Amino acid sequence: MKKIFSILITILLVTALAACSSTTESGKDTSNIEVVSDMEGKVRISLAGWQLENGIDAVTGQETVGFEEFLKNEFEPRYPNIELEIYQVPWENAQAKQTAMLQSKDVDIIYSGGAFAAQWMEQGLLRGIEDLIEDDSEFDGNIYLEGIWENSYSTVSYDGERFGLPAVLGKRVTVYDKQLFEEWGVEPLSENPSPEEILEKAKKMTGKNPVTGEKNYGLYFSGKALNLDTFVALTHAFGAEGAEGSLDDLKNIKWKLNEPEMEKVLEWLAEASQYPPIDFLNEQGAENFGTEMNNIAIALNNAGGTVMGEYLSNDNKEILDRYEAVLNLGPNGEGWVAMDPFVMAKDAKDVKASWEVMKFLTGYETQKWNYDNYKATPTLVDADFVPKEDKFSKKAMEIAEISPSVLMDEANPFFSSEIVPAVNGFISNAANGKTPDIEKFLNDLQKRAEKWSANQ
Repeated sequence: MKKIFSILITILLVTALAACSSTTESGKDTSNIEVVSDMEGKVRISLAGWQLENGIDAVTGQETVGFEEFLKNEFEPRYPNIELEIYQVPWENAQAKQTAMLQSKDVDIIYSGGAFAAQWMEQGLLRGIEDLIEDDSEFDGNIYLEGIWENSYSTVSYDGERFGLPAVLGKRVTVYDKQLFEEWGVEPLSENPSPEEILEKAKKMTGKNPVTGEKNYGLYFSGKALNLDTFVALTHAFGAEGAEGSLDDLKNIKWKLNEPEMEKVLEWLAEASQYPPIDFLNEQGAENFGTEMNNIAIALNNAGGTVMGEYLSNDNKEILDRYEAVLNLGPNGEGWVAMDPFVMAKDAKDVKASWEVMKFLTGYETQKWNYDNYKATPTLVDADFVPKEDKFSKKAMEIAEISPSVLMDEANPFFSSEIVPAVNGFISNAANGKTPDIEKFLNDLQKRAEKWSANQ
């Protein structure tokens, strides 16, 4: 009898200890994590491209913590009564699939491309969040980089209504190879290089390398960019507005595509197209940039991914020191800033729970996890988890802090459908020695823009 009683006591003790345990299945101790809210609810989330399961980083070989385990470790202890239903969609068809989910009312919050989000808001598929922000005394939008919080069309509608929270920042910085500069005897780029400085130094380093004897190219930029990132940076640099007005009143946009400032943008592109490898027209030719075999001196709107991958996987400090990041082409370093947000469906079933989840998924814990595991550039002012070695992310965040949104942006329907292919065609012709008449080119584009607006 005593033996049975002893066994029962042991079982009860083990059960009690298990009930008091604050350790997840992965072994993470969550006892120091305070509950944020006892709110009950269910939130359906659609994620474009996020990795759900644990895995191995293909570049560094390091283990990665997937989104599902991250939620167990960080979200569930804070929001124990909110159930999450996760849907993953590939980037290739994210817009179509997530649009269908919004239309069928099968989703509450979405992570996707910023341009997609802007279009969904315009189509009436998303819910504005101004009232949620106003009613939430604990929420502070100042945690996000000012440039994207105040201006990004990915989270602020054409008429100024906020509909999303910034989650992941795109990296678009100017990167140059210090070793090639030394071999050519050219002064390094300044911290905020002007378009003129870029051209001058790119021209000097296009040709036969005086030290190695190999063919070098002074410059690289995408000649087929869907967002025209270099073109947008140049509009900042030369003060070429392109248009005045608001994207919520397309009919009354005042187009300024054939003004002298825009001519300077195209003149720059025409000359710059002489300095990259010809495959830049197909977004190729820079495969060795960021490696020891590099033959390109300057890369515009680069992410530094190859450099950081080599540094992280092999602790290659030499390659990290060889490549330097500086600001974009605008007068203060402005450029085109890509940002992907979390947004809420217009017909979200549980608005309060969805808002709590949106805040968490764009907050410090999630952005730290996303950077630590997948090097997603944060949108936070206080991103202390980004080490000093990652100068590319830090420089991208510096650019995002100061870059305003402009009408020359992928959120502008005419920009995406007409200006992008026209300018890419201009670059292609220039690279092949057939530069179009710039004045005629811009006058034609201006007429098309005016006709387009008149038909809205």
